Amino acid sequence: MTHPHTPSAFTDPAAVARYAEGPRRNVPGYDSLLRMSRILLAERVPADGRVLVVGAGGGLELEDMALAHPGWRFDGVDPSQPMLDLAAQRLQCAGVAGDRMALHHGYVQSAPAGPFDGATCLLTFHFVPREERVPMLVEIRRRLKPGAPLVVAHLSVADGAGPGGEGGARERDLWLSRYAAFQVASGVAPEHAARARDKVAAELAVLTPEDDEAVLREAGFGDGRMFYMGFAFRGWVVSP
Repeated sequence: MTHPHTPSAFTDPAAVARYAEGPRRNVPGYDSLLRMSRILLAERVPADGRVLVVGAGGGLELEDMALAHPGWRFDGVDPSQPMLDLAAQRLQCAGVAGDRMALHHGYVQSAPAGPFDGATCLLTFHFVPREERVPMLVEIRRRLKPGAPLVVAHLSVADGAGPGGEGGARERDLWLSRYAAFQVASGVAPEHAARARDKVAAELAVLTPEDDEAVLREAGFGDGRMFYMGFAFRGWVVSP
C-alpha cells in the first residue's frame, strides 16, 4: 500500500536499513520512553494480554515489549512493507517466537478487530494530518477493550499563542531549534540537523499539546495524562 503521507525514508531501502539509528539520535530519552510505555501498559494489560502496535515498522517497540513481557501477544500494523520486513527481521534476531507476533501491511483498518488489552502509537501521529487523526484514533478505540490503555508519543510543540504565551511562532521555532540542537549533540552534522528541522516545520502535522489532547478527547479517549516530554516530543496515556 502507498500513503501520500508516508515519508520516503520509510520506503527507501538505504534509509530503512539505517532506521534503528534514528529514534535514539532524534528523540530525547527514547529508550526511557519505551520502558515507560510498557510500564503504563502493564498496569492494565494482563500477563497473557494482546497488544495492538500502530506504526510498528522497524520493530523497536515490539522488540522491547516482547522481551520484557514474554506472555504478551502482538499485532503490528504499518503502511510500509520494507519497515515491516525490518521489524520481522529484528524480532527473529531477538528470538521472539513467531506465534506471538502478527504483522499487517496497511493502516489501522487493516488490523484485526481485537478486542485488544492495550495499544501503542509511538512517533507516528506527526505524519498524520489533523483531519485524519480523529478517524484513525476512532479505529484504534474500536479495537480496545473498555478501559484499555493507549500510549501515544509524537512531535507536539507549543506555539505560545494562548494566555501567557511567549510569542506565538517564535516559541514554536525555539522548540524546533532545540530539536535540531539535540540531534547535533547526538552526533548529527549541523547542516543535516538544520535540514531535518526545516523539513519538520514545512511538512509534518505538528500540533500543539492542547490540540493533541483535544483530538484524543474528540475520538472518545478520556482520562488522559501526559507522562513524557522531551524537547519537541510529548507522550500521553489515555483510555476509552
